[in-house]
Amino acid sequence: MSDDAGTTVQINHAQHNGEVDAHHVPSEQQKGATVQEDAYPTSPRRHTTTPNPFSRRNTSIDLDDYFTGPRDIAKHSKWPLFMQIHGSILPKMIVPLLVVAAWASLITTISMKVPNVNLGISSILLTITGFVVGLGLSFRSSTAYERYAEGRKYWSQLIFTCQSLGRVFWLHAVEREGSAKQDILSKLTAMNLIVAFAVSLKHKLRFEPYTYYDDITELVDHIDTFARSATKEHEMRPKPGMFKVIGENLGLSFAASNPRKLMKKAQSPLGNLPLEILCYLTAYVDELALNGQLPVGMQQTAAYNNLQALNDVMVNTERVLNTPLPIAYAIAISQITWLYVFLLPFQILDLAWITIPATVAASYIILGIFFIGHEVENPFGNDVNDLPLDLFCQQIVEDLETIAARPKPRVSDWVDNPKNKVLFPFSESSYSVWAQRPEAAIRSALRNRPHASFDTTGVKGAKGEQKV
Repeated sequence: MSDDAGTTVQINHAQHNGEVDAHHVPSEQQKGATVQEDAYPTSPRRHTTTPNPFSRRNTSIDLDDYFTGPRDIAKHSKWPLFMQIHGSILPKMIVPLLVVAAWASLITTISMKVPNVNLGISSILLTITGFVVGLGLSFRSSTAYERYAEGRKYWSQLIFTCQSLGRVFWLHAVEREGSAKQDILSKLTAMNLIVAFAVSLKHKLRFEPYTYYDDITELVDHIDTFARSATKEHEMRPKPGMFKVIGENLGLSFAASNPRKLMKKAQSPLGNLPLEILCYLTAYVDELALNGQLPVGMQQTAAYNNLQALNDVMVNTERVLNTPLPIAYAIAISQITWLYVFLLPFQILDLAWITIPATVAASYIILGIFFIGHEVENPFGNDVNDLPLDLFCQQIVEDLETIAARPKPRVSDWVDNPKNKVLFPFSESSYSVWAQRPEAAIRSALRNRPHASFDTTGVKGAKGEQKV
């Protein structure tokens, strides 16, 4: 019997932000009532006013979603793919295409309106430079997507490791007699730290070193970290101005801030929050091993291997983040691409006024590939086509909640079950029926089962075709 079995106080259902009023004093009538388990609030309740920082459910696409991301892949568009704007690179190309259109208009107007002036040149240059530009863009796109795919691979490994470590904590760790409730709460705390590791890694990869974000502050507020101490000294979150936001959304380089700006302005050490969380998880596994709560050696090995895998994910994602395309390549490819675009009007002036829309169309194709490579080069950012790290963190939360939703199942509960049809579809008989039969009957049924499911129709048909 639990410690709460003898309680005779009825919980007041009037809650504040989803929590029971701790100062409620029971009346004389309430003292004789029995506590109902439903009276205890759960956290978080998805239907209350308590926000779920990991969910983007019931959100609509705003104008800002076309410029910033990552894109919510759970949403479905019925528009044909070539007509979709959400997720397209087009919003970031508005200003470059306007510049190209103005440049092409200038060159075309001078050639058409100024007497004895013809700015056209031979199209041979178009062929030569086009080959070089195509080679550069191909190299840029391949290296950028390689980094994107590698980042996705490591986050898949992170999700896998979090699931495995969550199962070790919840299923393998033994709940000691006399302190089962404390052990359950300790398990839940450790599983929350697994979530905190993933969320803190997401913020670290986005150069967000503090803990005042909604999805991390409640997860690490109870542990001592450098980031928490620095957050107390830097509680005001910077808010960019309207023009700066517009410039960043339009992809203007002079409006973009240094992503490491917050880290450079720090007045105290920021530490390494994912690594610090990993230290707390390691200490918890050590305590489980020393207390005998992981009695099987392979369980301890699995726990420590998963901790090592988390460290491996952290190091390799940082490697992907901090090893972009060498700056010499990036500058050269950018210069060659823009030079080719600005030379286009001179080489297709034979089209007269059609030179302007033709230049814009050709520039959209060339610059589109160039901008896509630039956007996906860092797969962990907030661009529209970056990896949906928030969705991955939400998946980890839901997976760990699923693992902890039930106590460790007993084999007898689901094996010795009247709905367990052990030889289905060969036999509709349940476990209890087969348990009453001798072992020889079970083995005979297992031997005959492949013959019962073997389809001889194809064999007969093949013999018939040979006779004809």
